[in-house]
Amino acid sequence: MRPITEIAQKLGLDPSTILPYGHYKAKIPLSAIRPQKGKLVVVTGITPTPAGEGKTTTTVGLAQGMGRLGVNVAAALREPALGPIFGIKGGGTGGGKALVEPQDEVNIHFTGDAHAVGSAHSLLAALADNVAQRGSIDGFTPGGITWRRVLDVEDRALRSIITGLGGSGNAPLRESGFDIVTASEVMAILALTTGLDDLRKRLGRIVVGLTTDRKPVTAADVGAVGSMMALLRTAIQPNLVQTTEGQPVFIHAGPFGNIAHGCSSVLADRMALGYADYVLTEAGFGADLGFEKFMHIKMRGSGLKPAAAVLVASVRAIKSHGGVGLKELDTPNVKAVQKGMSNLEHLIGVVKAFGLPVVVAMNHFPTDTAEETKAVQKGSVAAGAHAAVESKVFARGGEGGVDLGEAVMDAAKHAPSEITYLYPQDASIQDKVLAIARTVYNAAGVNWAPAAARQLARYEELGWGSLPVCMAKTHLSLSHDPSLKGRPSGYTFEVSDVRASVGAGFIYPIAGAMMTMPGLPGAPRALDVDAAGNIVGL
Repeated sequence: MRPITEIAQKLGLDPSTILPYGHYKAKIPLSAIRPQKGKLVVVTGITPTPAGEGKTTTTVGLAQGMGRLGVNVAAALREPALGPIFGIKGGGTGGGKALVEPQDEVNIHFTGDAHAVGSAHSLLAALADNVAQRGSIDGFTPGGITWRRVLDVEDRALRSIITGLGGSGNAPLRESGFDIVTASEVMAILALTTGLDDLRKRLGRIVVGLTTDRKPVTAADVGAVGSMMALLRTAIQPNLVQTTEGQPVFIHAGPFGNIAHGCSSVLADRMALGYADYVLTEAGFGADLGFEKFMHIKMRGSGLKPAAAVLVASVRAIKSHGGVGLKELDTPNVKAVQKGMSNLEHLIGVVKAFGLPVVVAMNHFPTDTAEETKAVQKGSVAAGAHAAVESKVFARGGEGGVDLGEAVMDAAKHAPSEITYLYPQDASIQDKVLAIARTVYNAAGVNWAPAAARQLARYEELGWGSLPVCMAKTHLSLSHDPSLKGRPSGYTFEVSDVRASVGAGFIYPIAGAMMTMPGLPGAPRALDVDAAGNIVGL
């Protein structure tokens, strides 16, 4: 690794302005943001499968490949969540020879941003409890509190809890629960805010509960905003680290991909775009979930415009969509590839529906055959992809990403002058969901459960009906049903509930059951520390 001051200077940042955290990572003050000069490229993927796609590895390796071409490039990624690191997912810094460094520090604690979010969230919970217990707001009682607490560890025992045990001094008994920190609305706000003034306004709009006559009570009402600002004053600053080959990487914020928009921060993108000629930013999960939210929530709200998209796929994952089981994925099967291509082809169409040129990045595995790879390339181009290029960045680092880098830069020359969105901003929530369901989820229509329809009517009465939609659904299928692989069609998309994140600025309809506090697997990921104090096992 190179000293972080050297990485900053290479990018064009004055080393004296950055705030180093040790030798290899730093925070960048918001005063360093300058007008955009670079092109933004979003990296997304096909609908995830257990076979693996590799978006982060591809993003990092693509940055290294473009670096080998002499391009001034930077990446902007989400901060990995601590909980999944000890669970099924593991670390979030890439793989093989396409890594973000220092990976041990990025994955665990980093610069403390997630802890600051958790502290601000929990402080708001305590202040809301205190105000309700003391009767400081007419009609606001402990029973009206809706704001749950958060923890950055996967702990299923805390999903549903009873608080207030121990007598009247500990407040009345009531049901509550914990979510994981990435599911906090405060994290979503941090990812979408444009500065300190905007952060203050967004925090103030957070709804913590309802009065007895169903009026919302906000963080501003309970006097929490100033204290939350104090806890988040440095967390708002983007973090700078590096790839294995020395390209700058901004890592900032990490909102939950299922119930929030699952993207890194607007501020990190803006910071990077002021210095790099190309900025590679990642959208969570597949293009049916992360990319759609990236466009309608992050891009539309910030005014930024991507020049092109990279759609990551693997032959293994495509075969999985074609009905092949995990144990048979290494066996050549061109027919399964051709069948599974329906998912990739549909998502190429989703990206193109916004007007963006798209390059398919085929994340190479050693068991891929030339015939299978050719089938993916042929199908991708026929579906409208600008190009389909093998990516071998896991094994070769930047050398394995040069061809992909050239294809991406060529695609960016065809950037649209205006983005085509799937719905007008002033459309009703029902119309927004219908537009997304038909174009992105390939559904025939939408069915709203009676309780969801009633709740939505209440939100519209409160003036929240014009907010963007942030769909909460499974990431394992285009549909709301995780068992439906490939390209399901002719079905009805089921909306079971609807909730509001007014501070973050979106309504999130829920399709199916959304889990906001994951549980650990049967064999949690084991990390350790060696004799020199280094983390091993990531």
